[in-house]
Amino acid sequence: MTESVTPLPDSLIRPLERFYEYLRSEKGLSLHTQRNYKQQLGAMAEHLCQLGVRHWQQVDAGWVRQLASKGMRDGMKASSLATRLSSLRSFFDFLILRGELSANPAKGVSAPRKQRPLPKNLDVDEMAQLLEVDEDDPLSIRDRAMMELMYGAGLRLAELVAIDVRDISLRSGEIRVLGKGNKERKVPFAGQAKEWVGRWLKVRSALLKGPEPALFISKLGGRISHRSVQKRMAEWGQKQSVASHISPHKLRHSFATHMLESSNNLRAVQELLGHENISTTQIYTHLDFQHLAQVYDQAHPRAHKKSKE
Repeated sequence: MTESVTPLPDSLIRPLERFYEYLRSEKGLSLHTQRNYKQQLGAMAEHLCQLGVRHWQQVDAGWVRQLASKGMRDGMKASSLATRLSSLRSFFDFLILRGELSANPAKGVSAPRKQRPLPKNLDVDEMAQLLEVDEDDPLSIRDRAMMELMYGAGLRLAELVAIDVRDISLRSGEIRVLGKGNKERKVPFAGQAKEWVGRWLKVRSALLKGPEPALFISKLGGRISHRSVQKRMAEWGQKQSVASHISPHKLRHSFATHMLESSNNLRAVQELLGHENISTTQIYTHLDFQHLAQVYDQAHPRAHKKSKE
């Protein structure tokens, strides 16, 4: 027997529908994020309805804690529970914005802390081994240009795929990138990245089948897909005998790590990566404590012991 689902009243459904339209038309969130919000909020609305809640204005911090507790009892991962509470906070913020709520009952309720594994990076020698692509067919040139650009500019996979030819300037060494939340930024690139993008632009027409604005295209002539980039990079990792699995994210993290090790400028790396919060950059860049202790000992005016007279 299938479990019967309590039909949701309009008083719960309509505000959610307005929120989904707001996410789509005004916030510019990705379809993946929109689907996550819809799934999480729908599940919470059903649970509240089963408990007799008919209006969002009835929900207080106690109800929110009960929703979090149910998620934990159902075996939700900490990351999924954090997404659930985040979607609820965003929804209540929307109701406050529309004057339908005076305070956000989910603000003070937090998900249990989750351990965030540090992404692994390639060392400089492994990067050199991966990027030593000497084949001169158009697809190999394209792949090396993509990898050089991801490592040379620290791009996200979605940012790389979305680049159009008009977004890139070889002369000035700049790329116009559309990051998370449709936030635009300019990213510098130089050296090998610049050289191989230039080489790719010279052979790109060999794969074109018609008008196509995308910088990186597939062998069918259209914009290359996320999955194709992931697949090609993994294949190059095996072909170049690199010990660890190669992914676009690993190239981005390697960029962040190597830039930070060379510059010690966390704020600049934050800007280059397009992180809104510096705490995100700190997670990507695993400076060891010994290095931080050395910086402290050298820089802090009261870190040095006074010599005995």
